[in-house]
Amino acid sequence: MIKLNVNGQAREVDVDPATPILWVVRENLEMTGTKFGCGIAMCGACTVHLDGKPVRSCSTPISRAEGKAITTIEGIAEDDGTLSKVQQAWIEAQVPQCGYCQSGQIMSATALLQKDPNPSDEQIDAAMAGNVCRCGMYGRIRTAIKSAAGNTQAAKEEA
Repeated sequence: MIKLNVNGQAREVDVDPATPILWVVRENLEMTGTKFGCGIAMCGACTVHLDGKPVRSCSTPISRAEGKAITTIEGIAEDDGTLSKVQQAWIEAQVPQCGYCQSGQIMSATALLQKDPNPSDEQIDAAMAGNVCRCGMYGRIRTAIKSAAGNTQAAKEEA
């Protein structure tokens, strides 16, 4: 049995320690917000937080998560259930098109804003570089991040 902390809840799973976090979250814990993309840690669709840092869950074995906190897209809403600032900004900026990459994008953006609450364009680009958006919504993603950071003037200029 592997003991986990997922979205603030203690969980136990009986899986091979080499099983990727992605499959444990999706298949064993039935949290399907985290998506499978490329399977080789290149697209970012599977991004979750491990102790607050974004990781590619498709290539990170569950054994690395034991004793650490896993946060998935299902776990970033506010305590009262309202959407996080990043999720709200995503909707306001109309970022989602096909929606496939969104949970990974939002998880990377959330980690960025936790690390730096008012990132520069360069910091946004660096933090989001590993997340692929097939629809090309990179400008809207930057707008949403700036808006979530409270930089409404920069977000308006970006739009």
